[in-house]
Amino acid sequence: MKQRLREVLIRHAVGGVALAYSGGVDSALLLYALVQLRAEGLTPCVVAYFFNSPMLTGAEKCEALDNAAAMGAETEVIDIDPLRDLPNLRYNPTDRCYHCKRHLFTTLRQRADRRELHCIMDGTNADDLKQYRPGLQALRELGVVSPLSEAGMSKADVRSLAREWGLSTATRPSSPCLATRFEYGAHLTEEKLRLVEQGETELRRLFPGTALRLRVHGDLARIELPKEQLPRAMDLSDSIFSALRSLGFTYVTLDLEGLRSGSMDASLPTSLTQTST
Repeated sequence: MKQRLREVLIRHAVGGVALAYSGGVDSALLLYALVQLRAEGLTPCVVAYFFNSPMLTGAEKCEALDNAAAMGAETEVIDIDPLRDLPNLRYNPTDRCYHCKRHLFTTLRQRADRRELHCIMDGTNADDLKQYRPGLQALRELGVVSPLSEAGMSKADVRSLAREWGLSTATRPSSPCLATRFEYGAHLTEEKLRLVEQGETELRRLFPGTALRLRVHGDLARIELPKEQLPRAMDLSDSIFSALRSLGFTYVTLDLEGLRSGSMDASLPTSLTQTST
């Protein structure tokens, strides 16, 4: 696994790399590996580009940049606002991820060209190819390289190698963009994104270190937690309700199906999700 990834990276990195870096376990693993290749003289330049967007939380930005600095990586921040730049995204279309990814990576391509970095990479892993990810089409159209999926590495493989390399992100819960917390067709605003950020911050105080999601259905908050945390959630129901009611939610529910990726996709036609990749 480690050797396969190294071979893929060496093959693509000869002309320099612009890495789309979110700070999650996938892109952090790639950045660490690329920094090592740079030290060995196997790539002329590696730059990690972080998209500073309202779709992400402030905590994610701080953690990502701190981890990149600890690796000794060169990092650039791209300030970008998809909701401002792409008005159609404000109504959370089912192909939101396609338009957003195309916008982000077109911008990244322009930055990379200025630095004469020939390869743009991202942290898509093999598991992502099995899910509804319309953004993958944008990556293909723009020639973005995804070394983890090319090497056949699943999320479990990535976490295993991150632990082996001693990366702090090895156990970091996945944190997709905040727009995924809303129903398709919902009107997105930065105020609503910040509301979700605040709500999840409050929930993490009650469930420290736990992966969770706060899904929004109008004035109803639907909480997704790992199933083993559901009994504790019932014990803390008053605290949970009080915290979310103070943010303006009228109803607060606990999803008995537990935490799962892409739960908002359940309302999409099967034909759409099966043809997305």
